[in-house]
Amino acid sequence: MAKLYFYYASMNAGKSTLLLQADFNYRERGMATMLFTAALDGRAGFGVIASRIGLTMPANTFTATTDLGQAIAAADGPLACVLIDEAQFLTRAQVWQLAAVADGLDVPVLCYGLRTDFRAAPFEGSTWLLALADVLTEIKAVCTCGRKATMNLRIDAAGRAVSDGAQTEIGGNDRYVALCRRHYLAALADAAG
Repeated sequence: MAKLYFYYASMNAGKSTLLLQADFNYRERGMATMLFTAALDGRAGFGVIASRIGLTMPANTFTATTDLGQAIAAADGPLACVLIDEAQFLTRAQVWQLAAVADGLDVPVLCYGLRTDFRAAPFEGSTWLLALADVLTEIKAVCTCGRKATMNLRIDAAGRAVSDGAQTEIGGNDRYVALCRRHYLAALADAAG
């Protein structure tokens, strides 16, 4: 029986790298995969999954209106696996569609994404994946102090903590720092004055 998986972490934990490695493992064995990434993240180019260590792969894109179940069901030939990058941007309906793919089409679905935003609030996709996924796996990132990083601190151009703004602002190391909760709260306190 296929399962719905959610691999979650803070920024810079290697989520995209692990996704691309899983994809490679399937394809190396001659198995077909289908990759998706959020259309709003074009840092590496539209429809490209990219890791910070330089691995890239073209992918289908999804928006809030994409019917993932329909897109996956329409794939050419049988799929061994579906892999979703930036899964925090999925909608509730899309998470249910992915669960239906695992249950109805018997295709494993591996989702990779952030658990929370820069305010420590859950994303919609992450909330529903945490509720519905058959397997939850935390990927470890490291804070500057060496502890496990679980928080995503948004920073401005001067490196100061940002506590207000839209939930979604695409960026990399120039906009976000992965920290443990203690250092996340300390950075916010320092920025507040």
